[in-house]
Amino acid sequence: MTTTAAFGWGNSHLLTTPAGEVDLDPAGQLAVQQTLARYAFALDHGDPVALEGVLAEHATWTASIAGEAEQGPFIGRAAILDLVREETEAQTEQRRHNLVNLVFHHAEADTAVVCAYLMLTSNAGGSPTVIATGFYAFTLRHAEGEWRIAKVFVGLDNAA
Repeated sequence: MTTTAAFGWGNSHLLTTPAGEVDLDPAGQLAVQQTLARYAFALDHGDPVALEGVLAEHATWTASIAGEAEQGPFIGRAAILDLVREETEAQTEQRRHNLVNLVFHHAEADTAVVCAYLMLTSNAGGSPTVIATGFYAFTLRHAEGEWRIAKVFVGLDNAA
């Protein structure tokens, strides 16, 4: 697939952070960030147990390539785990999901909406290469003492 994003294609998914919308103390914000980091590590290491640990039971996962090609939504933790297993079984190289520029759009005691840029790298061919850029929009819920990802939207600027 050769779809490439036009400038601003993901604006409807990326939200700015108005002052006063984040009502979560620094420890809570760090816990949310750690959940997202564990999500990325689980993808990178093909670790379904770790991935299951950060996803809510009824989580949804949707992807778009430059607003033109859609994948999903995949509904429920089991469906997302099946998707990840299928995708990682075909990989022969090590990929890294680098989440950068995390922005809290909204946060309170039991809900957080966070956007982050994605730089997906690969070691295929023996040297590190950026194979895709894009962004994530996450909705997380706090229950039973931990943050879980309830909704994932990944927008890729190009096909990986």
